[in-house]
Amino acid sequence: MASRKSSKEKTIGVVGIGSFGAAIANMLAEKNKVMVYARKAEVVEEINSAHQAQGRPLNPAIRATQDPEEVCEACEVLFFMVPSSGFQDVARNFAPFLHPYHLVIHGTKGLCLNLPQGQTLDTVKKLRRSQLLTMSEVIQQETVAVRVGCLAGPNLSKELSQGQPAATVIASKFNEVILEGQRLLRSDRFQVYGNSDIIGVELSGVLKNIIAIAAGALAGLGLGENAKGLLISRGMVEMVHLSNALGGSVKSVIGLAGIGDLVATCNSENSRNFTVGYRLAKGETLEQIQADMEEVAEGINTVKIIKAFLETADLRAPITENLYRVLFEDLEIEEALQFLMKYPFNVDVNFV
Repeated sequence: MASRKSSKEKTIGVVGIGSFGAAIANMLAEKNKVMVYARKAEVVEEINSAHQAQGRPLNPAIRATQDPEEVCEACEVLFFMVPSSGFQDVARNFAPFLHPYHLVIHGTKGLCLNLPQGQTLDTVKKLRRSQLLTMSEVIQQETVAVRVGCLAGPNLSKELSQGQPAATVIASKFNEVILEGQRLLRSDRFQVYGNSDIIGVELSGVLKNIIAIAAGALAGLGLGENAKGLLISRGMVEMVHLSNALGGSVKSVIGLAGIGDLVATCNSENSRNFTVGYRLAKGETLEQIQADMEEVAEGINTVKIIKAFLETADLRAPITENLYRVLFEDLEIEEALQFLMKYPFNVDVNFV
């Protein structure tokens, strides 16, 4: 599909300016003009006048706007960097101004629900795969954008903003999306790989958040590296089976977006999902934790959605199931751990 203009002549758009959005915007601004979309007028003013977003420093060349039409008119390539809870609404706001020539890459590690009107996760009897959407599927459902991709990998925002070495995966069914994402983001400090299995890469980024919460809980309990190694290895097996059931491939799970991101988030206090598990183990309630977190820990919603999907699928996912009970049914973390230690895993690896 032909582009309207070469993106070398265009400004690059970033939709959403949380910690990850700010880090990506700064990386893009090293090579290109960048226009950021922010919902709040005060954030737009802060970016344009003080070159920062909610205290996060931004490249002075980055300009902000509240107008989706202005972003779509000025930018052929857009990076959507908004939480999954608001992703569908943002896609709908941009839909009237997006065209088939636009290239959209998202960096959101979450899931959306596609339920009949009036139904919720609590009322739906069976959650089918068609009612569970990755972010690329949301973009394709809500807009006329065709060339869609995602960005996933061990990309902790704090380390990216500090310029520490890292890598990511750009996944898309369209090779030009991968090549453009690589051209825009690759640098001496940031390697960018490609993958055609966009669903598998998205699911890998989603599912590892569940295991990251569990890893934080282990750390909060003061358990050691043996326990962490057990959790990560069993967590990867669980991710493989869940990804397969949802339409992803094994290759993506054992790649950078899967095991690479899993290792990073299961070992980092900078991970929001790890932090949730850690604080739970220290005795805080989920409500207390969510009340003072600046940004969303996507794994909480993912646990709820995957648990609902498991009830209709012929599949067991013991880490996810027990984490659900910890988060939403007041099961003590120590009890969940004991259950997992006694769970009859008979085979180490059963997916190759």
